[in-house]
Amino acid sequence: MSDAAALLARIAGGERAALQALYKAQSVRLFGVAMAILRDRDAAADALHDGFVKIARNAAQFDAARGAAEAWLGSIIRHAALDIARRRGREIPTDDAALGDTPVEAEQLDALATGEQEARLRECLAQLPEKNRQGIVLAFVHGLSHPQVAARLDLPLGTVKAWIRRGLLALRECLA
Repeated sequence: MSDAAALLARIAGGERAALQALYKAQSVRLFGVAMAILRDRDAAADALHDGFVKIARNAAQFDAARGAAEAWLGSIIRHAALDIARRRGREIPTDDAALGDTPVEAEQLDALATGEQEARLRECLAQLPEKNRQGIVLAFVHGLSHPQVAARLDLPLGTVKAWIRRGLLALRECLA
């Protein structure tokens, strides 16, 4: 059991000192996750705060059999940051699968990025054409919306959505 998993178990038991220890051990990394998505220190600090409130309330829901504690923590902070980004109106998902707007749950990516599967994911990403890989990394690792990826790459939004969608389909096939 990792240190983070042990701390989560103690937090689930109501130990406040464990929450402080977890914050001290993980806050820098988790702040980086929020900053990569929001690119605003104040908003990232808010996401970190919101995330740690959720962590404190839901620590008992962590299941080490389903994945690493660090991935679980990262997923909570990522969701908190994305919630803030959505509230700001940066992204308006259409839920249109043809446009590549179908949401991919962070837990799916976090689960892939642990242990042996991390090597397989990296191998499959390396096989993708650069344009597809770059779009996927910007969207799912850095948390950028499709319009933000399009702006970053100075390309039309439809092109970026198509590249990301094709890349995800190829990645899914490679990982199957």
